[in-house]
Amino acid sequence: MLQLPTRRTHDGAAATVRAAAGRAPGRLGRAGRLLPTPAGTPFTFGYTLVLVATSLFAEYGDPGTVTGLLHASSTDVAHLSRTPLLVLVASALWVAGGLFSACAVGFVFVLTALERRIGAWRTAAVFLVGHVVATLATEIPVALSVLAGHLPDTSLHRLDYGISFGVLASVGALAGLLAPVVRGTVLAWVSAMLLHDLVAFEDPLTNWGHPLALLIGVGFWPLLRRVARGPREASRRSGPA
Repeated sequence: MLQLPTRRTHDGAAATVRAAAGRAPGRLGRAGRLLPTPAGTPFTFGYTLVLVATSLFAEYGDPGTVTGLLHASSTDVAHLSRTPLLVLVASALWVAGGLFSACAVGFVFVLTALERRIGAWRTAAVFLVGHVVATLATEIPVALSVLAGHLPDTSLHRLDYGISFGVLASVGALAGLLAPVVRGTVLAWVSAMLLHDLVAFEDPLTNWGHPLALLIGVGFWPLLRRVARGPREASRRSGPA
């Protein structure tokens, strides 16, 4: 049993108890910052709700309807040539692999951490640029190969959807805002996974798009470091002399 010193006044003891009780919520609050919230990370929070809804529909909805929607959302060459804006948006509304895939879990934690550092609009921009540029970089070569006769016409209708390009661009961007040791660990771990996928050669086009998306995120480092540095410098200037 905890023994309080006999010389402590009643008010002092009460203050000690209140402080001890307040430390647990503080720790919970810090842990809670790993997850998106409506006020703190509105982009990630809202996007997560959308992905939860579409993933549940993909799991429990009518199989024929789900298949039709996935094909209509595919960023294959045929769709990109007809309705590029529509499919670039629609393809990012689905999670390939389901709610508990590594990509879905990575989306929640990576984008939450990134948005808390650089804000909602910049996080959305990083994700969107990674998604769009990596998608085009993997599909344009397909179109050229079909025109040259190196691939069959069926390659123009290759099913392609998901958030992995945007997530990896966000990983690359976030790494630049981390401490050097953590940054190196994250990049080494992610690069090893991407290399494993390339060696497996199960989906070459998508697998080549993943390291490209990661590099796109790395390309944001100079800009995002200036953005993240601004609030810290303002805080130091406003602090005690």
